[in-house]
Amino acid sequence: MTTATGALAGDEVIVADADDALAEFQWRLSMMFSRARALWKESAARVHPDLQPAGYKLLGFVARSGTSNAHQLAEAFEMDKSVVSRQVRALEDLGLVVSRPDELDGRQRVLAATSAAHEALQALRVDHAERMRAVLADLTPDELAAASKAVRCLSDL
Repeated sequence: MTTATGALAGDEVIVADADDALAEFQWRLSMMFSRARALWKESAARVHPDLQPAGYKLLGFVARSGTSNAHQLAEAFEMDKSVVSRQVRALEDLGLVVSRPDELDGRQRVLAATSAAHEALQALRVDHAERMRAVLADLTPDELAAASKAVRCLSDL
C-alpha cells in the first residue's frame, strides 16, 4: 500500500495500487471541475452582474487571443453555433466585446474585447493568481512540475 498526499484538500489518501490511485485522481479532477464551474460563475458576476459563465469563458478566449470569431469560439469550446451567437450578442450588449466585419471574409464578424473587459479580466487574474499561490504554497517545485505535467497530458486529450 502506498500513501499519497491529496494536494487539493491537504489530506492523506491511501492508495493500494495504480487503479486506486487513478480512481482518486479522477475523483479529485471531478471536484476540481466543480470548483472551476463555481469560480466561472463568481468571476462572470464580477465582470458584469448579467454575464453568464459561458459568456465569461468566451470573453476570456477573445481577450487572450486578441481577436476571434464565432466559428473559432464554437470550435474551441465545442459549443453549438447558436449558443455562441447568443453569448456573443450578450457580450456586445454588455459592452464587453465589439465586432466588425472580417476584412478577409465579409460573412464573418471579428470580435475584440473592450478596454472595460480587459480591465475587469486583469483584476480577476490578479485575484485568481493570489488564490492559486495560497492553495499551492505547500507544494515543492517538483510537486508543482508533476502536477503541471499531469494537467498538460489531460489538456492534450
